[in-house]
Amino acid sequence: MYQLLDGKSMSATIKEELANEVRSLTAKGLRRPHLAAILVGDDGASQTYVASKEKSSHEVGFTSSVYRYSANTSEEELLRAIEFLNDDDEVDGFIVQLPLPKHINEQHIIQAINPDKDVDGFTPVNVGRMVLGEECFVPATPMGICTLLERYNIETEGKHCVVVGRSNIVGTPMANLMSRNRKGANCTVTLCHSRTANLPAITRQADILVVAIGKPEFVTADMVKEGAVLVDVGIHRIPDESKKSGFHLCGDVKHSEVDEHCSWVTPVPGGVGPLTIVSLLQNTMKAYRRHMNL
Repeated sequence: MYQLLDGKSMSATIKEELANEVRSLTAKGLRRPHLAAILVGDDGASQTYVASKEKSSHEVGFTSSVYRYSANTSEEELLRAIEFLNDDDEVDGFIVQLPLPKHINEQHIIQAINPDKDVDGFTPVNVGRMVLGEECFVPATPMGICTLLERYNIETEGKHCVVVGRSNIVGTPMANLMSRNRKGANCTVTLCHSRTANLPAITRQADILVVAIGKPEFVTADMVKEGAVLVDVGIHRIPDESKKSGFHLCGDVKHSEVDEHCSWVTPVPGGVGPLTIVSLLQNTMKAYRRHMNL
């Protein structure tokens, strides 16, 4: 029988830790940590995600600001907004919600962010520091997965970790982090992607399988080793007339047939997602402490 890697309950625990830290800081007369977000356009998923970040910020006692821009905002205007936040001493960290409209070059935007305020961990400086194993802001989703594995005491040393998906946001940093010489890592890592030949033969070797391929129910029972630890990063809305909402949620894994073969599983929803937002808050607290010389 598998056990759940419960991101929802874990995130509540970490939020309470952060809230206690904020209460301690404000009791000393210090200002609250401040997380800002830039949201461009009206993408539904992005709006929902930014709203969750704002709600979570308030729950732990952070100051939260959201700067909203229309979908036809120019790249120049967005760069001016980033410059403003880079220079604002009251803002400890900020994120630019992706994806951006197609007329805006995402790399230009990411590279304009001050690495010391880059709590998403997307700037070349933070990515480079992560690869070198130096102090940095780690991208929130991989950081959340690592936190989940560590806090549930999942044995990682010497294990074979297979990561499916090579995005710069999840797959590639996840592979790097799991290979590092540190607690909660020290894995032998294989990074797979859409061009990987005979993918099931590789995923079946995984002691720890991290799936971030972006395809609904892509991983099936024949692709999983008995007793594997399964981390499903995906979340998809599938039309479903039997549901009041008109849809149901699923991940990148076909849980109905895969879970029974695993030792530990992240549920969808309630697995990786809550830890992603909490990791952003933890990065903001780190930026705040650095900013305030604490």
